[in-house]
Amino acid sequence: MIYLNGSFMPIEEARIPVLDRGFIFGDGVYELIPVYSRRPFRLKEHLRRLQHSLDGIRLENPHSEEEWANLIRQVISRNEGEDQSVYLQVTRGVAKRDHAFPKGVAPTVYIMSSPLLTPPRDQVATGVSAITASDNRWMRCDIKATALLPNVLLRQLAVDAGAVETVLLRDGFLTEGSASNIFLAKDGVLLAPPKSHLMLPGITYDVVLELADAHRVPFEVREISETELRGADEILLTSSTKEVLPITGLDGRPVGNGKPGPVFQRLYLLYQEYKATVMRNGG
Repeated sequence: MIYLNGSFMPIEEARIPVLDRGFIFGDGVYELIPVYSRRPFRLKEHLRRLQHSLDGIRLENPHSEEEWANLIRQVISRNEGEDQSVYLQVTRGVAKRDHAFPKGVAPTVYIMSSPLLTPPRDQVATGVSAITASDNRWMRCDIKATALLPNVLLRQLAVDAGAVETVLLRDGFLTEGSASNIFLAKDGVLLAPPKSHLMLPGITYDVVLELADAHRVPFEVREISETELRGADEILLTSSTKEVLPITGLDGRPVGNGKPGPVFQRLYLLYQEYKATVMRNGG
């Protein structure tokens, strides 16, 4: 069951006009919210990021935070599964094809739920492989835009190589992954690239830094060079669905000793404990 422009319906019945600007131009934004035990995780933070994205494309938010929360919870309740992944999308609506913003057009609002697939135990235990590539995306990666073709192409490079993720480098510095944020660890210190217009401000990225600060895990937020990336003791990726996951191979070479390291092990346990606490308190 999905929500589309004021109505709940089976996904098979959902229809969007071909002149929707999301279809024609990719003129829209989205959010992906993990749901544990039927409770959305860090919902306020996700809705705050949605507002940032809407502001970035100059599209008025069609709902208040309370209205969004109500719609999301209704979608959760109408779908099976304790753990879900809720996707919501807002486009500029339906209008004749013209690059300029149309006037007086209602936005298209769409919400759906899918099963939440977190990493299997073997990936957590042994880590995953990744490749690197040049970050050739646009200059507003902080907007969670639906126009994801560059990310799609970059992620496919990893699939073609039998890897899980593509780690992106721009002008010799780490930005993020094609669908994740990337951290390093060196000599026991967690390193994170700073938030900017060149990376998406990840919700899990924030959680990891909050946990590091609260539990005295040494960390630095600063620009990270390609040389540092390739010489890291550990590499971690984070996202709403991957949570916290170790990268143990990069471009066919082992990261550190090729096994998940102590910084990952600690942050993974802290994340799981934090997640359980948050959900006991209502999300």
